[in-house]
Amino acid sequence: MPQIPPPNSDSSEEQSRSRLRILRIVFILIFIGYAVRLFGMQILSGEVYVARAQDIARRTAVIPAQRGEIYDRNFSRPLVLNADSFAVSITPAEVPRGEIADIISRVARILGVPREQIERRIPSQYYYLYQPVEVASNVSFDTIASLAENVDSLPGISWQSKPIRNYPETGSLSHIIGYVGDITRDELTMLYNRGYQQGDVIGKAGIERQYDELLRGKKGQETRTVDVRGRRIAGDVNYLRESPEMGKNLVLTIDGAVQTLAEKALGSRMGAVVVTRPSSGEILAMVSYPWYDPNLFSRSDMGSEYQALINDPNKPFLNRAIQSSYPPASTFKIVMTTGILAENAFSPEQVVDCPGEITYGDRLWRCHIRRPGHGRLNLQQAMAQSCDIYYWNVGRDYLGVERIVAYAREFGFGEISEIDLPGEISGFIPTPQWKDRRFHERWLGGDTMNMSIGQGYTLVTPIQMANMVSMVVNDGVIYRPYLLKEVRDPLTGAVEQETPRHVIHESDIRPEIFARVRRDMRSVINEGTARFPLNIKTVEIAGKTGTGEVGLQNKWHSWFAAYAPYETDNPEERVAVSIIVEAVNDWEWWAPYASAIIFQGIFAGQTYEEAVRSLGLQYIMPIQGRRE
Repeated sequence: MPQIPPPNSDSSEEQSRSRLRILRIVFILIFIGYAVRLFGMQILSGEVYVARAQDIARRTAVIPAQRGEIYDRNFSRPLVLNADSFAVSITPAEVPRGEIADIISRVARILGVPREQIERRIPSQYYYLYQPVEVASNVSFDTIASLAENVDSLPGISWQSKPIRNYPETGSLSHIIGYVGDITRDELTMLYNRGYQQGDVIGKAGIERQYDELLRGKKGQETRTVDVRGRRIAGDVNYLRESPEMGKNLVLTIDGAVQTLAEKALGSRMGAVVVTRPSSGEILAMVSYPWYDPNLFSRSDMGSEYQALINDPNKPFLNRAIQSSYPPASTFKIVMTTGILAENAFSPEQVVDCPGEITYGDRLWRCHIRRPGHGRLNLQQAMAQSCDIYYWNVGRDYLGVERIVAYAREFGFGEISEIDLPGEISGFIPTPQWKDRRFHERWLGGDTMNMSIGQGYTLVTPIQMANMVSMVVNDGVIYRPYLLKEVRDPLTGAVEQETPRHVIHESDIRPEIFARVRRDMRSVINEGTARFPLNIKTVEIAGKTGTGEVGLQNKWHSWFAAYAPYETDNPEERVAVSIIVEAVNDWEWWAPYASAIIFQGIFAGQTYEEAVRSLGLQYIMPIQGRRE
């Protein structure tokens, strides 16, 4: 049997040494690689990594800015202020394990909120966070004092100042001012690129929403160094604080005294009042009833009250001055008179006989103002007496629907007024083409008759009605109605921005036409349908009444649109008033009386109570019956 030769020991040792040499080279290369990498990180790029480490070790907290305040036109009557309040937070990781449920229960009892509210804000996955989580806002100082008394037995509890909006002037100003609330997900999606963030408080309605970017200010921030678990480090030398900047203060065109006067004149009647200066478009007062208390939205327990407002059939969140439209009724005869004169469609001196009723088509048309009839009337007399039969005949047979539509649009009906409030609607002006598309029916002469007296499909808003009066007063010019008068610095009070007058429409109708319309509007007060409630001694008024049918027995909208003084050398002192009292109220024909109180209060410098006494209206009972 052949023998196997023994392995070559020299060859095996050589192989082992070769492997060791390769291993040493590999280790040396790895060492050199690490050394080069460490050199690059520590020497060449050291500052970069130090900065990154510092950034990771720092936590930045946002300091909310106070919103700007809002004042009336004289910058003397605050309409919106900031009130001191506190927010309470819990840092979950600072609460000993096993005690967080007990701590939440105790804090909930002190705050007077449901335990579930706090648990929703601190779910179990947050228990290891060293970041404070806000669990309650709008907390009073007394509640904070109660927390402070028990702070030793409430680990992880903290609080900080968080001002809230305070609306000292509630009532009718709610629709002008609006309110604020936490930003929603949908709002954040639209506003993120404009600097808004989760948790921001933004305007939800009114001026608070319209000018949110002016009011919100600039948030500050606080930067602290924390350890790896997110805990703040004592004696932090890198602490930085950038103070927030308060939002701009806004001065509105609203005259506080006139607002109160208009609010009380309307009373608890569903409807709206608009008081403007025709020469500029300034809104002196805007009232919509019913209203709501915007302070509600600062309360943590607002749920049931808010839901009740949402479900209220009277819609208190609706600003009826710009968001509700109504048939203009006989106030539309101002438009008709302007069209008749401008088109020379029917001689203003030619008369129409009013027998009280006429037959057209298959129905009987009755003049609602005077059932026995007015007799023979020219244009000025028809306006003063608000004779339906005159306008039915002239509108149908001489002016025509196309020209009626054109003049309605000339006065701004069917278009928004561009007022600086969100949510304005445009009302509606019907046309034969619209009726054909909507109902597949032909426009009839009866439709033109209805439109001629402001009935049928025509709808206007109270702000549009005020603009109609302004156009007559200004010889064809309508200025954009506006509420923001000035923007002021919150620290110095210096005026930074003023709202200029802005023309939204300028008509080519001759000034003498408007002068004739103003004369006819004055005759409504001197000898016509408003001679009793509006023939006051303090100032001469020109206007037009209106009673809008809504298909309910003994229920009509009560309109009045007017201005004063009738004649003046100073157009800046003129005031226009538009009032609608809805048909849901007990029939009182109240709009003209409310206007009389407002004009008396403005031009006599009287309060509502003084104006009522001066006019003797404290003895007037609600007027019953159908009047114009």
